[in-house]
Amino acid sequence: MDFSIASILLLDGVTNGAVYALLGLATVLVFTVTRVIFIPQGEFVAYGALTLAMLQTGKTPGTVWLLLCLSLVAALMELTERWRHHGHAARALQSAFKILVFPVLIAGLSIWAAPQQFPLWVQATLSVAIVTAFGPLVYRVAYQSLESATPLVLLIVSVGVHFAMTGLGLLFFGAEGFRNPPFWDARFALGPVTLSGQAVITFAVSLALIVLLWLYFERSLRGKALRATAVNRTGARLMGISTHTSGQLTFLMAALIGALSGLLIGPTTTVFYDSGFLIGLKGFVAAVIAGLSSYPGALVGALFVGIVESFGAFWASAFKEVIVFTLILPILLVRSLRSGHSDEEH
Repeated sequence: MDFSIASILLLDGVTNGAVYALLGLATVLVFTVTRVIFIPQGEFVAYGALTLAMLQTGKTPGTVWLLLCLSLVAALMELTERWRHHGHAARALQSAFKILVFPVLIAGLSIWAAPQQFPLWVQATLSVAIVTAFGPLVYRVAYQSLESATPLVLLIVSVGVHFAMTGLGLLFFGAEGFRNPPFWDARFALGPVTLSGQAVITFAVSLALIVLLWLYFERSLRGKALRATAVNRTGARLMGISTHTSGQLTFLMAALIGALSGLLIGPTTTVFYDSGFLIGLKGFVAAVIAGLSSYPGALVGALFVGIVESFGAFWASAFKEVIVFTLILPILLVRSLRSGHSDEEH
């Protein structure tokens, strides 16, 4: 291996690591606020890329119909729960309407726009909106009624949601893979390395999103409420912060990050209905390196995972996934030895 090959591998690793960083940040965010190890994070990535691919063909993505069905289920659950606990029909209907309005608007716009063959950036924006709308609905249907359950129960639910979303992905998109066109088809020579326009967009979007997340948590009231919920759920509830709202907002952000990650990955690799699991798992490795608690740690861990994957693919391409996922074992061992043990409920 000479310097030019090492430079190319390093650039490729950092580019992938930028995407894994977003997924790692989303995993840490969801876990700290809701105590959910969100395994289906990668499905949002696959849904984002494949929804855009369907829009590129002029067809209405199957995710639109899933969005309508899921919003209807969530609205019925909200209506039933509000009616049972409060007995006020008007407020129950209002709560159900709030859940329905945004997904129905997005679905209607998507059905109209799909055959119009709008420019790529319009289709990308619509894809992000469709997938982002899944976040609060998934939380409402699968997790909200179990928010006081143990992390083990929430993990089992996450596994079930992952298998359900993967199976639905096969139904909607088929077994064939898709690769989306790049958002910027340019080339820049940097010594022995050629930097693509898509890589520049990946770096720019990842950096911008990380900065926006930092500003959101540091400067906005809702961001501070999420931080309070992450630090002490009971204390946040006593201060009037709704854990239901915090959970839905957290899943909204996780779905947004996943959808954007799917658009960034789509032009660089062929995405299949089940590709999200491996991609999300690499973001999870980055989150584990950070102890599922540190955002800067997740960023550093993601870059490390991307670089290890890139060099591992060069030296032993058949074992690159094994090399990446084996990183979890020594990290978990070290963290287990350095931290005290407590019961699951605590």
